[in-house]
Amino acid sequence: MTLKNAREDGLRHTASIESWVVSAGRDRRPGSPLNVPPWPASNFVLGDGRAYSRDDGTPGWEALEELVGGLEGGTAVAFASGMAGIAAIFDQLPTGAIVALPDDCYQGAAGLASAGERRGRWSVQRIAVTDTARWLEACATADLIWLESPSNPLLTVADVDVICAAPRKPGAILAVDNTFATPLNQRPLALGADVAVQSVTKFIGGHSDLLAGVVTAREASVAAQLRMSRELTGATPGTLEAFLAVRGARTLALRLERAQHSAMTLAERLAGHPHVSVVRYPGLPSHPTYDAARRQLRGFGSVISFDARGGAASADAVCTGLRLIQHATSLGAVESTIERRASVPGQEHLPPSLLRLSVGIEAVGDLWADLDQALLTMLEATT
Repeated sequence: MTLKNAREDGLRHTASIESWVVSAGRDRRPGSPLNVPPWPASNFVLGDGRAYSRDDGTPGWEALEELVGGLEGGTAVAFASGMAGIAAIFDQLPTGAIVALPDDCYQGAAGLASAGERRGRWSVQRIAVTDTARWLEACATADLIWLESPSNPLLTVADVDVICAAPRKPGAILAVDNTFATPLNQRPLALGADVAVQSVTKFIGGHSDLLAGVVTAREASVAAQLRMSRELTGATPGTLEAFLAVRGARTLALRLERAQHSAMTLAERLAGHPHVSVVRYPGLPSHPTYDAARRQLRGFGSVISFDARGGAASADAVCTGLRLIQHATSLGAVESTIERRASVPGQEHLPPSLLRLSVGIEAVGDLWADLDQALLTMLEATT
C-alpha cells in the first residue's frame, strides 16, 4: 500500500469537516509518524512510481492536497502561492478567450487578467459582483467566469448558487476564489463551480508564516491539467510550506469560529461608532448582500472593511494608533491585522479611508478597546 493510499483509506467518510481538518492528510500505516513530516527531496530511487518531485509530487504536498480537496469536495492541486494557482487556471485558456471578472476582486487576479489582455491573450469583461443578470449572460459567452465571494475588500456576496447553476459555454471554466469564505463556510464545487481557489497563505495556514495556494477541481481531468501547468511552470509548493500549511489547517475550524464570532461583535460596534461612516460585513442586516450571504454562507467570515471619517489621513492615523492590532497586509491569521487598502498600488480606486480589518483570535474586548482608542486618537490627530 502506498503512502497516499494509506491516507485515503483513513477517515474518507468523516461526518463533519471540523473532524476532517484534524484527521485528513495522515499516514495511517502502523509505525508511521502521526504527522506527515517535511519531505526535503527532489528525486527518488527509481522503480516505485516517483522519480522527480516537480513531476510526481511528495508525500508532504499530497497531505495538503488531500486535506483541502476533502474540504472543497474535489481533487486538489497545491501550488507555491495562491497567485500561482490562479495563473494555472488562466493558463488553461486559449488565445482570444473571453474572461469575465468581478469589478471588485483580489488585485493579483485583476492584474494578471489585465496583463494578459495587454499582450493579446484574452479580452476582459468587468462585471459588478451583484449584477447577476450580466453574470448569467457571461456564462453563455465567456471562456473563464471568475467569481470571488465575498469580494476583496468590499465584501460583496455574489449569487454564486444561481450563477454556478446557469448553462455555460462548452469548455468554459467557472472558478470561485473561496479564500475569504473558506471551505468551512462555502463549497463552490457543490454548487456547480469547476474549480475553487484557496490562498493557503491566509486562513488555512493561519499563522502568517508561509506562502502557498491550492486549486481544487470538481473533475479529475481538470485537476490533471492544472497539475501539468504546475509541472511545466515549476510553481511547486515548498517542503516547509506544505508542512506548515497542514499543521495550521488542523485548527482552522476553531480559529474561524472564534474569529468570525468576534468579527460580528466588532462590526456591530463599529456600525454605531461616531467616527466610522461605513461598515461592510456580510453578517450585518444592513449589508447590501446580506440576504445572499445568509442563504449561501455557513458563517460570515472574519474580515470587515470600514471607512473612518475624515479621509485618508484619518484612516492612516487609526492604523498607527493601534496597539494590539497589527498594521500589516494579508488576512486570515491568528493575529488581527489592518491596512488602508487605497494606499496599495492598484487599489487607488477604493474609498480613500477604507480600512480592511482581519479579525484574529485575540479577546474581542481587547480588540474593541484598541479600535475605540485608535479612532479617538485619530479624531484628536486630525482636528
